[in-house]
Amino acid sequence: MKIDVTHQISAVRRKVGKRVLEAGEARVITIGQTYDAPLDDVWDACTNAERIPRWFLPVSGDLVLGGRYQLEGNAGGTIERCDPPKSFAATWEYGGDISWIELRLTAEGEERTRFELEHIAHVDDERWAEFGPGAVGVGWDSMVMGLALHLSTGASVTPDEAMVWVASEEGRRFMTEASEAWCAASIDSGEDEQSARAAAARTTAAYTATGEEGQ
Repeated sequence: MKIDVTHQISAVRRKVGKRVLEAGEARVITIGQTYDAPLDDVWDACTNAERIPRWFLPVSGDLVLGGRYQLEGNAGGTIERCDPPKSFAATWEYGGDISWIELRLTAEGEERTRFELEHIAHVDDERWAEFGPGAVGVGWDSMVMGLALHLSTGASVTPDEAMVWVASEEGRRFMTEASEAWCAASIDSGEDEQSARAAAARTTAAYTATGEEGQ
């Protein structure tokens, strides 16, 4: 598994914001990347139960409107909205918490597709202050990287291969740079710079297991 870390980090666009829902204000992180693949192919990669494990995680359930899904060892939820091949929305249920994801795909010509995913969650101020957007953002960075590799090469990456790569020097550099990029997005959203950097340092430590934390 060979990744151009610098290229992949710079290819992704990250945004941090807020949204008012019926239950109150929620945090929103948005991650996007443009792939050199046609719209229908990207949609199939994101919704076909046989392809999803090649770049993300094994998935079970009914991948249809109203159906339940479960990612192995990760989140599950209900598909609440679906507009093939442009968008879908689903709940994201993990560790007793419920949040939401929304995926949008936009054709850029015949052979390029803009991928954009929003993760919307009610996060209390204390937990946000501890880790910031990178807590989930770094994981989504890994996901869009896996999709980039799959779409560009057709390759499949097993969970074991992914774990070995994450523990490598290259993998730790990727996690570190992704965390720093989410820190920059947080600061751009108006977050206090010192607080954002401290939260990012804790996120980096958690993902790379360095044990180093910001002061």
